[in-house]
Amino acid sequence: MQAIESAKRTLQIEAESLLKLQNYINNDFEASVSTILSSKGRVIITGIGKSAIIAQKIVATLNSTGTPSIFMHAADAIHGDLGMIQSNDVIICISKSGNTPEIKVLLPLLKQTNNILIGIVGDMKSYLATHSDYVLNTTVDVEACPNNLAPTSSTTAQLAMGDALAVCLLEQRNFTSEDFAKYHPGGALGKKLYLKVSDLAKNNEKPQVLLTDSIQKVILEISSKRLGTSAVIENGKLVGIITDGDLRRMMEKNENFSTLQAKDIMNATPKTIEAGEMAVNALAMLKEHNITQLIVTHKDTYFGVIHLHDLIKEGII
Repeated sequence: MQAIESAKRTLQIEAESLLKLQNYINNDFEASVSTILSSKGRVIITGIGKSAIIAQKIVATLNSTGTPSIFMHAADAIHGDLGMIQSNDVIICISKSGNTPEIKVLLPLLKQTNNILIGIVGDMKSYLATHSDYVLNTTVDVEACPNNLAPTSSTTAQLAMGDALAVCLLEQRNFTSEDFAKYHPGGALGKKLYLKVSDLAKNNEKPQVLLTDSIQKVILEISSKRLGTSAVIENGKLVGIITDGDLRRMMEKNENFSTLQAKDIMNATPKTIEAGEMAVNALAMLKEHNITQLIVTHKDTYFGVIHLHDLIKEGII
């Protein structure tokens, strides 16, 4: 129970700290967004200690949502990394106290470059706050740490302020799901946004039988193609589907099925999906109808089959 209460208390303290940040969103925040939007350069984000870790996460979020960004460690900056700053870049410096020795050494050097400096800081009277062009206030009343020492509420506030900035920027840029997919082509999120049914179906076998084919041929076709189904074709057009479930039901109802043909057991209204549809839509159809495969069509012609396993393999589930 003690661990549970401690966890709840930590979350409550940090949640209250985040809610108070709403009161600190002001003209400086709006000006920061406008400055970054109008900049022809990148966003350089710097910090030291735990703030440096938060800076790296904010850089990752900005990069993935259309705002080119680079992390520069405050300690490394004064030993050569200042050379990465270009004339059109906007600099964001993150610090809870805003008064660390590294920050006091770094800021005069940053001001010499005439780049716009945005401070994300928890002390509005600090060296960083008074020397920044714009200040994003991340003041917290207390750390969640019982000793009020370990950065907890303060780093959570920095992270949330970075997210607020990133979301404002992506909205102002009209950053769409299609744009997001371009920056995440290898991940499951990206695949949901760009992977099409045709991309998966084209890699599968293409099982098909004719209306008048025997049940023996149907069984061989389904077995050899290993998709648990076969399309039924007439004059090149899709007219039905036969699944392994249809075969089992046929065997339960018929002792002798040697005279039966594909047309006798097929489903004449198969669930289909266009090849150009998104793969995530295929998943939705499979779930809705509680089935494991869909016939894929292209301009009313049979294209192939997409199976639930294809989607699972790609992480679209």
